[in-house]
Order: sequence, then structure tokens, then C-alpha cells
Amino acid sequence: MVSAWLMDNDSGDQRLEHHRSPPVFVSLDDLSKTAGVEYFKVNLESLDTELEDIKRKRGYSYEDEINISRDHLPNYEEKLKIFFQEHLHTDEEIRLVLEGSGYFDVRDHEENWVRILVTPGDLLILPAGIYHRFTLDTNNFIRAKRYFVGEPVWTPHNRPCDEMECRKNYLESMKKKMEE
Repeated sequence: MVSAWLMDNDSGDQRLEHHRSPPVFVSLDDLSKTAGVEYFKVNLESLDTELEDIKRKRGYSYEDEINISRDHLPNYEEKLKIFFQEHLHTDEEIRLVLEGSGYFDVRDHEENWVRILVTPGDLLILPAGIYHRFTLDTNNFIRAKRYFVGEPVWTPHNRPCDEMECRKNYLESMKKKMEE
């Protein structure tokens, strides 16, 4: 099961857990309600059955695989810096972890960083317009599938970009969720 928690303000090694003291954990329900993040646990042994259903329901028509490690990713250090810059996308970001582990950090409705640990079998869906970032943990390796609706678009828009339509739509949808 995925773990998520509010991060401390330590600017040290981004690959560490960065728990507050005392730790403040965030439930999947709260993560969904306050940030719009969706989570599925996928059995990697029966990947085709479960995943095909999710892909069909959500309209994912394209997929590829990313291997983030010093040995497999060209410009490794530079790419890690780019992934860890706070940004948003105009489309959902969908990742299924196949091997390894890492952290997705997302902003909640109060602008706190919520750190989400992802490990094999975790399928994480970040909504379009959410500010987020990614980093490896101290294992320095993750292999994941990326899914897209239509042709892949992976253009990060670094903060600030609050005037983008996807950001406005995201904030409006979160406001409605909070009122429910």
C-alpha cells in the first residue's frame, strides 16, 4: 500500500524521506480529496487483466517505459534536477512502477508538500494542473510505465504558471471537491 506524508522543510538530500517531527501521514482518501491524486495497486503478475481495464476506462492509448538510473538514463544528473523542479503538465501524469522506488511530491490545497512513496505495483495518476515534482529515493533506481491519452505530451511548465487553463481548471475542481 502506498505511503504519503507531509514533508519537512529541510533542503538537504532530496532522496531522503523528509518526515516532519512528529510524522504526519496522509491517507489515500485525503490525497484524493485535497490534491486530486488517484492511486491503484496493480498486481504485476496479472498486469494485462487489471491494467487493460483501467486503460480502457480512462482512454490511455499510448504507453512507453522509463528507466531512471545512472546506467540507463542519458544526462542522469541533469534529468534528476529537471524532474525535481516544481512544475505542472497540461495532461494527467500516469506512472506504473515496475521495479525500484521513488517519490512524487505534490502540493495539497494548503500548499504543503505531500511526499508519496511509490514502489512496484503502484499506479499513480496526477491530475493535469497539479504542481508536483519527482525524485529517486536512496536506491537510485526506478523503472516505470508511462501512459498517455493520445500522442504523448510530456512538457513540464515550471512554477509559476497559475494563469494556464489547466491550472485554473485544477483549482476549480479541487474547490468543488473540498465543498462536497
